[in-house]
Amino acid sequence: MTLQTTERSYSVSPTAASIWKRGRAIVLVAVIVVVAAVVPVLLPSGSTGGGSALDPGDSSLAGSKALAQVLGAHGVSVQRVDDVSTALAALGTDGQLLITEATDLTSSEAGRIAAAPADRLIVGQVPYLDVLAPGVISEVGGTSSRSRPPSCGLREANVAGSAYMGGSAFTGPPGSTGCYPSDGKPTLVRYTVDGRTVTVVGDGQFMTNLRLAEDGNAALAMNLAGTKPRLVWLVPPAEPDQPSGPDGSGGSDGSGGSDGAGSEPKSLGELIPSGVGWAIVELVVALGVVALWRGRRLGPVVAERLPVVVRAAETVEGRGRLYRARRARDRAALALRAATIDRITPRLGLPRTATPDEIVTGVSARTGEDPEQVRPALFGGAPADDAGLVALAGYLDTLERQVQDS
Repeated sequence: MTLQTTERSYSVSPTAASIWKRGRAIVLVAVIVVVAAVVPVLLPSGSTGGGSALDPGDSSLAGSKALAQVLGAHGVSVQRVDDVSTALAALGTDGQLLITEATDLTSSEAGRIAAAPADRLIVGQVPYLDVLAPGVISEVGGTSSRSRPPSCGLREANVAGSAYMGGSAFTGPPGSTGCYPSDGKPTLVRYTVDGRTVTVVGDGQFMTNLRLAEDGNAALAMNLAGTKPRLVWLVPPAEPDQPSGPDGSGGSDGSGGSDGAGSEPKSLGELIPSGVGWAIVELVVALGVVALWRGRRLGPVVAERLPVVVRAAETVEGRGRLYRARRARDRAALALRAATIDRITPRLGLPRTATPDEIVTGVSARTGEDPEQVRPALFGGAPADDAGLVALAGYLDTLERQVQDS
């Protein structure tokens, strides 16, 4: 009975699954490194102006640079100032003063503003509201800011429509107009006192870069801040180590405001965002972690068991049979002579660079053999037949034994 075996072949080429299995850890580390490097750079590094909310020179989400640019495009001169004296001097007869909750006022400064013959727009929870807007009372507890309808007769509010209002609700003086109510209390109050228009708004988020494009926020901000040809925007003073932000945009005459023209130019290192330094540190740490992780894989060489053990005698015999099959007596004779010369040369005290004449002379002197027999045996031509090859092998073996025994 004959048994038939079926041999199955298996591909040793790498597959997509094996490649992914080996490389997924590296891909994961690479993704983490890229995210850690990119995210700090993409995050906003701060405002470009004074750095406070509702700043006309601030391009961050909490700033109002977009509103300042829109006002400038419609012919309203926006002037950014950081102290009350400069603001009052810049108002003139055609200006309106904008005060936000970021402004830090003293009692005397609030009184000076209240005595100024100019319109006032008060946004947010401003200190000394009773002085800046006499008769307006802020309700206890805030109210949520959301999109609200105007629900009033004020033309500026009705034209704008719904807006993002809230923050604080007020009780206005007699004759005032209240809009955008929350639980029946207005979050925007406007009234006239001594010929000056005073407008109080509970929350200024509708004026920020983040909210300006929503609902009717832009229209409402334009209608409230653009009632006069000149808008003096009062912001907090700059930090001692920072120059004041720009005047705003759109037709600012730059008078009275601290525009930072006398500040020293910043170096390249100061212009680089702070997140870049942290990104470099994270990259160095990640590189070190990857190096340690990959370095642990470099262990000692693993000795693999050979599938077949071949004895040296079998190897020699197999090589001889190959020579015999190919009738390569010249190669066989050359191999025998080379091996004999390599073994006897050190015994003769000769260097490996010795010439054939030196080797023949040394062998003859050591063994007493005729040099005319030694020379053809060590450096002669190929044997004519197999018997000659066997005889050559025997003579070389005899010479080697004589050299060793002498």
